[in-house]
Amino acid sequence: MQQRVSVITLSVADIARSKAFYCGGLGWQPAFENEQVLFFQINGMVLSLFQRDAYAQDSTRPYQPGSSTCALGHNTLDRDEVDTVYQQALAAGAEAVKTPQATFWGGYAGYFADPDGHMWEVAHNPFWPISEEGYTTFAS
Repeated sequence: MQQRVSVITLSVADIARSKAFYCGGLGWQPAFENEQVLFFQINGMVLSLFQRDAYAQDSTRPYQPGSSTCALGHNTLDRDEVDTVYQQALAAGAEAVKTPQATFWGGYAGYFADPDGHMWEVAHNPFWPISEEGYTTFAS
């Protein structure tokens, strides 16, 4: 298996609410949508928001409430952009989890949860370059 992630799928309770948050609130544009799923092209991968019941049927695994042991990350070019994205998410209906602040590793980051409780970290890591296309590169 090659070291790659192609799609991240989040199970959501209400696809219309999720569309309102991600599209109306955050300004994202779906690459495809129907009554059960939204697909967003994000750099070299896809984020899928899948209606919870349809996802359970497709995966053959019944819904189990999620936890905060996982977070999606959105890296920014600078600290100000972290604050801007964080406030945009809150205005769109996200739950404030951790206000952006300086980190122990020399960056700046905060956390919010989307309407289904999926955790997002918004961070500026001055050690990881971001290309013009928006690709973040791990640099040690």
